[in-house]
Amino acid sequence: MARQERAVRTRRVILEAAATVFDERGYDAATIADILSRAGVTKGALYFHFTSKLELARGVLDEQFSQGGVPHRESKLQELVDVAMVLTVRMMREPMLSAGARLSLGPGMRKVFGGGSVPGWIDFTRLLLAEAKAGGELLPHVDPDETAWLLSACWAGAQIYSQTLNSRADMEERVAAVYQHVYPGIATPATLGRLDLAADRGRRVTAEIGAGAGAGVGRTDGCPGAEAAAGPGGDGPGSHGGDGPGAGSAPERVSVPALF
Repeated sequence: MARQERAVRTRRVILEAAATVFDERGYDAATIADILSRAGVTKGALYFHFTSKLELARGVLDEQFSQGGVPHRESKLQELVDVAMVLTVRMMREPMLSAGARLSLGPGMRKVFGGGSVPGWIDFTRLLLAEAKAGGELLPHVDPDETAWLLSACWAGAQIYSQTLNSRADMEERVAAVYQHVYPGIATPATLGRLDLAADRGRRVTAEIGAGAGAGVGRTDGCPGAEAAAGPGGDGPGSHGGDGPGAGSAPERVSVPALF
């Protein structure tokens, strides 16, 4: 049993080292030697768990599926914002997640990884938008399929631009601005007035998740929802009421696909 636990820990150390190297250098420039140096393990230990750099990269992408989701919201448009904003917070803190973004979105990576987590993110966005439309949250002309592609592309673009131009220092503001600009064109006025689209939304939902976990709240399997802690939200951008965290008892998590 002790040997098995040690093997699990070693595998995790190797994956975290690989994620850091992939995030810093990209897939093509990263080397096994770089990962060994960062992990502080022997070559034999690394090759016991992973046979190649490609397998390490796939392991980093697969690891994203082990994370939990955000709490369910009555408003599916709010739920979608919460996922995006929590992911934004986590990407600034977790090399495993930001490496997944680089592996998914880097030039030429489609041939290697088949688009990584991009198809899952588009599909997840489409499903929530379809639920929002069924619940009367969307304007009549809105096509969930087309909007999912556009919205997910805007989210990815904001994150890439923020990383390129400002080392992600303004990523929360930039991602929030995507939803602040897009939602007025797709949401009904009544729905829009209840949404919390503030730039600090992700931090507050992350806090809520952490508080719920501490209270023993159940969770579903999914991906990048997040791990951490608490917050209110909901009567319009920047306000702390309505559909946001903090309303009522700790809510159940929603399952989320591996995002970036």
